[in-house]
Amino acid sequence: MIKKTIKIIFILGVFMLGWLANSTYPIVLANSVTPFQTFMIYEEPSGPSAKERHSPYDHIKESQIKVFNDKVIIDIENPEWATFTDTNSMDPVIDAGANAIEIIPKTEDQIHLGDIISYNSVYADGSIIHRVTNIGQDKQGWYCKVKGDNNNLKDPGKIRFDQIQRVVVAIIY
Repeated sequence: MIKKTIKIIFILGVFMLGWLANSTYPIVLANSVTPFQTFMIYEEPSGPSAKERHSPYDHIKESQIKVFNDKVIIDIENPEWATFTDTNSMDPVIDAGANAIEIIPKTEDQIHLGDIISYNSVYADGSIIHRVTNIGQDKQGWYCKVKGDNNNLKDPGKIRFDQIQRVVVAIIY
């Protein structure tokens, strides 16, 4: 009887040790800083110390949107339809299967911090779609800097107004 009790206690002890190790493992990962564990767990900064991110400008006012039972009408000038290549640089906002409505900006005043723009880059073939993170003026005039939401680094160089093709005004999933 004593051997059976010891055996049961041993099995329960091993079970509890396994359960305890498994339940504390995520806490250990979240508080450790190694390349592997950083890859495994990512947490957005939150609370008062988190840096505020700019949202896109409200290019479409509520009065321009009409919703009916069988259709939606968005009253904007010169809309362009866009689909995207799955590069993951704008995840999770833009991914494969997302569609968008874009406008062609006529002036620099139509580009705002937080806007998602498509532009031609001297560093890549084709259009790049990234978010405006900075707007400034230098000796050559107006420029903006951009970054993919899912990228660690900003895009290289300054984007001039003549490089900008369109501004995303609606994303449709």
